[in-house]
Amino acid sequence: MPANEILALAMFFAFIILVFTGFPVAWVLAGLAILFTAISIVASVDFGMTIGIDWAYTSITVERVWNVMENWVMVALPMFIFMGLMLDRSGIATRLMSGFATLFRGINGGLAVSVVLIGVLLAATTGIIGASVVLLALLGLPVMLEQNYNKSVAAGTVCAVGTLGILIPPSIMLVLMADRMAMSVGDLFLGAVFPGLLLSGLYVFYLLGHGLLKPADLPSSEIGGSFDTAALVTLTKAVIPPAFLIFAVLGSIFLGFATPTEAAGVGAAGALVLALVNGSLSKSILTDVVRETTRTTAFIFAILIGATAFSLVLRGLGGDELIERTLLGLPFGPTGVIITILLFTFLLGFFLDWIELTLIILPLVAPVVTSLGFDPVWFTVLFAVCLQTSFLTPPVGFAIFYLKGVAPPDIDAITIYRGVIPFIALQLLGLAAIFQWESLVTWLPSQAYGP
Repeated sequence: MPANEILALAMFFAFIILVFTGFPVAWVLAGLAILFTAISIVASVDFGMTIGIDWAYTSITVERVWNVMENWVMVALPMFIFMGLMLDRSGIATRLMSGFATLFRGINGGLAVSVVLIGVLLAATTGIIGASVVLLALLGLPVMLEQNYNKSVAAGTVCAVGTLGILIPPSIMLVLMADRMAMSVGDLFLGAVFPGLLLSGLYVFYLLGHGLLKPADLPSSEIGGSFDTAALVTLTKAVIPPAFLIFAVLGSIFLGFATPTEAAGVGAAGALVLALVNGSLSKSILTDVVRETTRTTAFIFAILIGATAFSLVLRGLGGDELIERTLLGLPFGPTGVIITILLFTFLLGFFLDWIELTLIILPLVAPVVTSLGFDPVWFTVLFAVCLQTSFLTPPVGFAIFYLKGVAPPDIDAITIYRGVIPFIALQLLGLAAIFQWESLVTWLPSQAYGP
C-alpha cells in the first residue's frame, strides 16, 4: 500500500480514537489536519516519499470555508435553530399534551401515542433533538410514570420520538446534507416526509400493540374529561398554531414561493409571533433563545471548519480514492455496497455524532453511490435515517444523555438503554422499508418538481 494511503488510514482511525479523549471534536478534526500535513512534509523531505501534501495545499481550507460561508442555504441554519428554540418556550406543547391525552383517554398506551403525535408536530417545527427530548421528558414522562407506565417503555418512547426532529423537515441535518451533496434542500425535505411519517407510524403501532399484549406496561389513563365537542375545540386550537407554522415554512418551499433560507426567516418570525400571542415572549426568554441559537450555530460551524480541513487533507492523501476503490471492489454487487455503507455508518453511530458523519463520511461515499447509478436523494435520505439511530445507540447516544439529565433519579441509564432497544429495531425496520421501496423517498419530489 502506498505511503499516502497508509497515512490516510492512520488519520481516519486517529480521529475515531481521539473522539474518546473528550477534546472538542472541532479541535480534533482541525488538529489532525495540521498534524498529518506536517507528517507528510517530513516524510517527503526527510525520507523521500511521494506524498503530495504541503502547507500550500492545506491552506486551501480558507477558500473552502469561504465558499461554505458564502452559501445562502447555510443562512437557514441559525434561523431554523432560533425557530425551534423559541417554540420550545411558547407553551404550545403543554396544550397539545392536554388535548391528546383527552383524545386517547381509556386506551392502553394512549399517553405514549400522545407523546408520539406531539413529537411529530415538534419535529416539524423545531428540528432540535436536545430541545425535543428535554421538552417531551418534562412534559410526558412524569404523566406516564404517574399512570404506572413501565419505566423503560416510557423512557424509550421519549428518546425515540425526540429524534424525529433530525429527519422530519425542516431538519438542520438535511440542510447540512444538501450543502455537502450540492443538491436541492427542497428535494431532501420532500424526500424525508414519508420516511419520517413511516417511523412515526411504526412507533404508534408498536405502542398500541404493546399496550394490547402487555396492558400492565402501558395502562389506560383517566386523565382529562370525556372527549366531547369542547375537548375537540380545545385540541383544534392547540394544533392550529404549529400546523400553520409548518404550512408557512414547508408549504412555501414545496409550492415554490420561497427558498429554504427565506422560509427559515418566515419560520423564525412566525415562532416569535406565536410566542407573543401565547404571552410567552419576554426579554429574558428572547435573550436566552438568541444566546442558545448563537452557541448551537457556533458549535455546528466550528465542526464544519474542522471537518473541511480534515476532509481536504484526507482527500489529498488519497483517502477518497482508497474508499471508492475498496467499496467498488467488494464482491457484493451494487446493492451489497449500499448495505455495507449503511452498516458501517450504523456502527460508527455508536461512537460519533451525526454532524461528524454527515460532514466526513457522506461526502466520501457519495461518489461511489452516484457511480453505481443510485438516486442521490434516495441515498441521502436513507443515510439520514441510518444516522437517526446514532442518537439512541450507546455509548454515545445523545438522546439518552439528554433524557438522563432531566429524568427522575429512579430512571437510570440501564432503564433507558432497555427502553430504546425496541425503537432502534423499529428504526432499522423503517430503514429496510425505505431501502426496499425507493418510491417512499422519490415519489413526492417527482410529483412536486417533475422527473
